[in-house]
Amino acid sequence: MPPLRTALLQSSGRPGSVAANLKVLDEAAARAAATGAGLLVAPEMFLTGYAIGEDVPRLAEPADGPSATRVAEIAVRHGIAVAYGYPERDGDVLFNSAQLIGADGARVANYRKTHLFGDFEQGWFTPGEQPVVQAELGGLRVGLMICYDVEFPENVRAHALAGTDLLLVPTAQMHPFQFVAESVVPVRAFESQLYVAYVNRVGPEGEFEFVGLSTLAGPDGIARARAGRGEELVVADADPDFLAASREANPYLRDRRPGLYGSLT
Repeated sequence: MPPLRTALLQSSGRPGSVAANLKVLDEAAARAAATGAGLLVAPEMFLTGYAIGEDVPRLAEPADGPSATRVAEIAVRHGIAVAYGYPERDGDVLFNSAQLIGADGARVANYRKTHLFGDFEQGWFTPGEQPVVQAELGGLRVGLMICYDVEFPENVRAHALAGTDLLLVPTAQMHPFQFVAESVVPVRAFESQLYVAYVNRVGPEGEFEFVGLSTLAGPDGIARARAGRGEELVVADADPDFLAASREANPYLRDRRPGLYGSLT
């Protein structure tokens, strides 16, 4: 089975302008497709910007809203699947969400962030209740998660036990927590034996300073790609054959003793 070439769009776009961010996404999809990538992943809240404050209710859209239609058009035009973060509206309830749209334009997965970080998120959003959301893509089982979620090992392990091969993590990781991108994410990939695509915002935005350092970490704990601190598109492969060999060699999941872990819940 061929690897799934995955492009990570490290960008904050233009906070507050959905149209401008869709244009950035379109241009990135063209560049990613030119490298042979079958998947483009954008950061948390990429559609609108993260530090949008009182504009959250105005800019939030349903999962099948007009921007989802535009992203689907981008995916079809460039023949590439696209995952992106956005504020989701479901009636009067708002979620911090991430959606995966296939290269055929179909909406294949929508995830609502389960662990909300800080006063801004907890003030505007309702936490999601479905920890494992997956879709099949390029021969891999792809899972979705958002930023703070990946810092809970139970979350990632739940994906591993559900068979996730490549975990997509749109992110808004800020100073001074860059150690998460540098250290925690590769460890999560190793301990749960999967690929993790951690895709961050970058630069100053409102009261936040996003640190970049987006990475695609492999099940050996080694980064296949690592962005710096600026706007960047990096590309790396998620290789199912390497993943299968790594899982065969690494005994973590086989050697678990779930009967001892009752105190975790």
